[in-house]
Amino acid sequence: MTPAAAGLPADLSAYRPCVGIALFNPSGRIFMGRRLGLGRREKYAWQMPQGGIDGDEEPLAAAARELREETNVSSVEFLAEAPEWLVYDLPQPMLRKSWRGRFRGQAQKWIAFRFVGDEREIDIDTPDHGAKPEFAEWRWERLDAAPDLVVPFKRQVYRDVAKLFAPYAAR
Repeated sequence: MTPAAAGLPADLSAYRPCVGIALFNPSGRIFMGRRLGLGRREKYAWQMPQGGIDGDEEPLAAAARELREETNVSSVEFLAEAPEWLVYDLPQPMLRKSWRGRFRGQAQKWIAFRFVGDEREIDIDTPDHGAKPEFAEWRWERLDAAPDLVVPFKRQVYRDVAKLFAPYAAR
């Protein structure tokens, strides 16, 4: 998808449009997955589900699709959408490898959902529609702890998400 088609402001056209998903359980903790391919000792291997916006998809639809593809979860209720795009730049060594150097980072529209299903619905090994697994393991985590678990270049976005969605964590 082109940045303009995703509804990105013109000043963010150098960024790949995508969504981030804060999935809250009934206790107010969020879903965090340890990224596949990184060792258990990797300190910053965790993240919330995220992914690109396809075609003329709206962010909410993209978030629901990405959540299904990465976790098999569809039993959710919508809580909130971040009012602004949250942006991070990739570190210089990653720029050429990621998206063939086309983007300097990602602009993310963050969506909060409440998980209303049974935990047996969560399946990171055989995600929906034959999607490639992205997580090696998962856990429920405190929202305010998330920034310390992610790679440093995403940390400010996670701090912003923690502030925006704090009311849903306080249960």
